[in-house]
Formats: sequence, structure tokens, C-alpha cells
Amino acid sequence: MPRLAVLIAAVCFGTTGTAQALGPDGTDPLAVGAARILLGALLLAAVASRGSAAGTRWDHRALAAAGAGVAAYQLAFFTAVQETGVAIGTVVAIGSGPAFAGALGRLIGREPLTRRWAAATALAAAGVALLAGGAEDAQVSPAGVGLALVAGLSYATYTVAAKRLLGSGHPPEAVMARAFGTGAVLLTPVLVATGGGGLGSPGGLALVVYLGAVPTAFAYVLFARGLQRLSSGETTTLTLAEPLTATALGIIVLAEQPTVATAAGAALVLGGLGVLAAGGAGRRVVVPALDAAR
Repeated sequence: MPRLAVLIAAVCFGTTGTAQALGPDGTDPLAVGAARILLGALLLAAVASRGSAAGTRWDHRALAAAGAGVAAYQLAFFTAVQETGVAIGTVVAIGSGPAFAGALGRLIGREPLTRRWAAATALAAAGVALLAGGAEDAQVSPAGVGLALVAGLSYATYTVAAKRLLGSGHPPEAVMARAFGTGAVLLTPVLVATGGGGLGSPGGLALVVYLGAVPTAFAYVLFARGLQRLSSGETTTLTLAEPLTATALGIIVLAEQPTVATAAGAALVLGGLGVLAAGGAGRRVVVPALDAAR
């Protein structure tokens, strides 16, 4: 089931923040992001033994866009979090992803926008906003918000480019290996510039191994398998389960105190995901400005 695959991937994505919180103090978040992509790319290359479909050529522009999206997301998101806090940075980056992906998928891949997708995205994005609003340390920085929007656009770019590569007949493992390999090459100078960012300790290495193996390699293979069958917009809407998972882990593992806003936000996210899980493609939403681009 493609939707279930994406939801499991989103749950894995949602463990990232808790893993970092439990990791050693003093690690550089940019170094963590670069290292996880590097290790994830190596693991994905190891499992991509099937290679590409026979006689199918790689679209190098789509591959470059996917790799650039992977790298840009890491840099923009972690910097946005530093500038404007975890709550606002996360809600803007993750909440804007489905809208960007839906628009890009429509413009580039001629993917239809549906009423089901629009309703699910609106519910889930509102829920993510409430989840962020429940944080006491929420603060707004224009620069941070701008970087978070760049992160959302980067994630959408990666998703749409990966969808194009999958549509050409390449298997999910090969697409993820090449996309993350390209992203790893782009992020290697960051890892070098930070001097490893304090990741040389046993705790730091354990953190990188977990992040590279579970929420990167394993999760993105599932993500790609779901993306093969779903539109870019629907796939990114399903990944809004990520902040819901992060919130739940914060309460259960990190002993964070939930608020009324947190509970309401969780209910809205679940409602939005339920709309998509109900099945069916839904009726198309005709967006004149985008429809004219056909």
C-alpha cells in the first residue's frame, strides 16, 4: 500500500529531532545533517543492486534537481531552526512542502490537483501550525521564516524530481541512491568546514549511524515506493505525519508537557491524513493560472 509506505517513512522522519535531543551535546546541526546524508547515500548505494531499468537512460537534469533539493533542504532547514526556533522553522518548512509540491507537480509533471488533496493539506497544515503554536519558545524571525520556505521548496523540488525519475522506470532504490549520492557530494564541503561538528565521539557516531540508516536510507526507500503510485502533492501531505510523530515522541520520551493546542493540532493532522487514507482520487480542482500552463 503506497500510502502506508509513505506514512511509515514519515514516522521514521519524525524520530530525527528526538534522536538529536538524546545525542551528545555540542554537535553541529549542519554537520549532523551532512553526515546523515553521506551515510544514507552509502547505504542506499549498497542496496541499489538492481540498478536502473534496462535501456532506460537517466534524466540528468532531474537527478541534479533531486540532489540539489536534498542538499539545500538540509542547509536551509537547520539554519532556519537556529534563526527562528524549532517550532516556527518546522511548521513553515514542513507545512509549505505540500503546497509547493502540488504546484510544481502540476506545472512540471501535469499532475492533477484534487479536492481531496486540497482538503487534506488544509487540515494537516492547520494542525501542524497548532502543534508549533503549542511550543512556549516559539519566536518569529523574518530571515528564519524565509529560510524555512526555502527548505519547503527544496523538499518539494526533490519530491517532484524523484517522481520524474521513478516515472522513467528506474527502481526506487536506484533513484534514492543517486539523488542522495548527489546531495552527499554537495554537502561534503560542509562536513569538512565544520571539522566533523563533534561527531567523532561514540555518542556522535551512534547518532549518525541511526540517522543515516533509519530516517534516511530505510525511510526514503519506503517514501520512493509510495511516490511511485501517488502524486507529489499527496505524498508530501502524507509526510505531515512527521511533526505529529515528533510531538508524540517529545511527550513520551522527552517528558514534554502537551497543551490544548497540541491536542487540537494532532487531531487536525490525523483528520487530514484520514481524508487521504479514505481512498479515491477525488475531484480535480481547476486552478486557472496553473491550467493555462498545460
